[in-house]
Amino acid sequence: QVTLVESGGGAVQPGGSLVLTCAASGRGASEAVMGWFRQTPGKEREFVAGLSWSGAITSYGDAVRGRFTVSRDDAKSTSYLAMRDLAAEDTGVYFCAASTRNRNRIPRVKDDYAYWSQGTQVTVSS
Repeated sequence: QVTLVESGGGAVQPGGSLVLTCAASGRGASEAVMGWFRQTPGKEREFVAGLSWSGAITSYGDAVRGRFTVSRDDAKSTSYLAMRDLAAEDTGVYFCAASTRNRNRIPRVKDDYAYWSQGTQVTVSS
């Protein structure tokens, strides 16, 4: 069991920044691979970023590479998604997800994650 509580969403102007926080709890929370996804109406849930259990490996979706940074604090069982240079195309509901079946491998498909946050809205508009 891993419970994920996500926070940090909101509205921001183009070019702005936001940091999303995902706090994990439950057995295995500190040993889970953490992924971040986003979804807009009518579109499939999209892989944004991920971080291995060890913290040594990161993975990013093509649309956000170079602008978003994923990190984790194992002592707090918390993952962070730092977003900068935000554009309207980044608008959507952002989710964090956890997999306890992986260590250094970072799945990019939503079905590979068993635990999910409830999501938080990020809106980028002028």
